[in-house]
This record gives sequence, C-alpha cells and structure tokens, in this order.
Amino acid sequence: MKTEKVAEYIIKWLKDYAENAKVKGFVVGVSGGIDSALTSTLCAKTGFPTLCVEMPIHQSPSQVTRAQEHIAQLKNNFNNVSDVRVDLTSTFEDFKNVVPNADPSPKVDLSLANTRARLRMTTLYYLAGLHSSLVAGTGNKVEDFGVGFYTKYGDGGVDLSPIADLMKSEVYELSEFLGVPNSIQKAQPTDGLFGDSRTDEDQIGASYDELEWAMVMQEKGKSEDDFSGRDLEVFKIYTRLNRINQHKMLPIPICEIPKEIR
Repeated sequence: MKTEKVAEYIIKWLKDYAENAKVKGFVVGVSGGIDSALTSTLCAKTGFPTLCVEMPIHQSPSQVTRAQEHIAQLKNNFNNVSDVRVDLTSTFEDFKNVVPNADPSPKVDLSLANTRARLRMTTLYYLAGLHSSLVAGTGNKVEDFGVGFYTKYGDGGVDLSPIADLMKSEVYELSEFLGVPNSIQKAQPTDGLFGDSRTDEDQIGASYDELEWAMVMQEKGKSEDDFSGRDLEVFKIYTRLNRINQHKMLPIPICEIPKEIR
C-alpha cells in the first residue's frame, strides 16, 4: 500500500464530502482502539472541527487510558480538535432496570452488548446535531464487509465510512505512518461491549490476519475443499459469519408493490 498517498486520498475525500454536505465538521467515537484512533486522526487532518467523544459504559481502565492518551495527542497537534466525555454507565443501568428478562444469559448478554453500541450511536448523533457535523464511522473492511463484526444501528449507524475499504493490516500500517500512540497500536483489538477482557479474536475465533486471508480466499472463489487443518477452520468461521451477517451488509429489504395491484 502506498501509505502516504492513501492517507492523502482519504483526507481529501473527507474534506470534499464535508464541503459538499455543507457541514461544519466531524464527530468520532473514540474507544482507545486502533480503528477509532485512525479515523479521528484522518478527520483531524482535514482541518474541519473534529469532536472526539468518549462514551464509557463500565469501561476497562486500560481502554479509557488509551483513549485519553490519543485525544490528548490530537489536541496537542491539531487546534481543530475538541473532546467531550459522556459517561453512559447510569443510562445503561437504567435501561437494564426497565426492560424485561434482563437476567444474565448468552442471549441477554449479547442484546445488552448491542444496546451499549446503540446508546453510543444515539449520543454521537445528538452531538453531531448540536455541532452541525457528520458522524464518521470507524469500521474497517474485514469487519464491515467480511464478517459483519459490528452492531446494526450501533457502531454501524454512521454518515460516512472513511476506512471501510482498508483491511485491518492496512489500518495498522496507516496508523503507524500517522503516529497513532504505540499503546493503541500494540493493544489487542476489542469491542469493549461486554464489560470484561474478551478480545475480538476471543469472540470470533480467528485473528484479523486469518480473517483477511479467508476474505481473499473467498474472493478468489476458493471453497472448503481447498483447505485442511487450521486453514479450513478459519475459512469455515469466515464464511459462516459472512453468510449470517449479510443482513448488515445489504440494503434494507423493501416490499415493492407490483404496479398491476396498485
């Protein structure tokens, strides 16, 4: 990847989009992870006002520390960057207290994890409305179009996606080039939605390097018959998630009424 040219291209794309949309800037949820760090850096480099938003919900201290380190670095380097912290922990707890069947179980845990993401999306759009800004998404290509590893109408609810055509390895490459803090570059990827230490790899069953490989293999038309051992296991994980999460990647189905019965 021609890293410098890719960075310049995304920054110009963001600037052009904001100018055409006649908005004042960008709002980015910053989690302490590599994707949000890269996205917020790219937005900052446009020169448009960029609001970095922390939204902890029972968040791991290490994630909070990394997010704050990154925001401090951005504010030190860019006078168009500001930040706000919205602690959603009490909001999340209030939600749990009023919905039915909130006793711990795998289905409840997953539903509540997705609820965290949707509370954050609501917060970002509230702030974007106040600042006449766009919500910039932080999903990469493997997450958004490979395995669908995001929450529908949560972190998937955005106005534009500047890094959604980058593989995870390219996210790291670009982040290193742009000087994202080492603590973030070295941290294990995690969505932080379950309030524990589980990583993305723990949830998915494969690393991003493995998922990238499987994505390329599928694009080449390979099938399960072409692999064995760990390769076969990873390919099955990827193809299963890609299949069951198509509802996230495809447009919302519309029941189109035939002309002859209107």
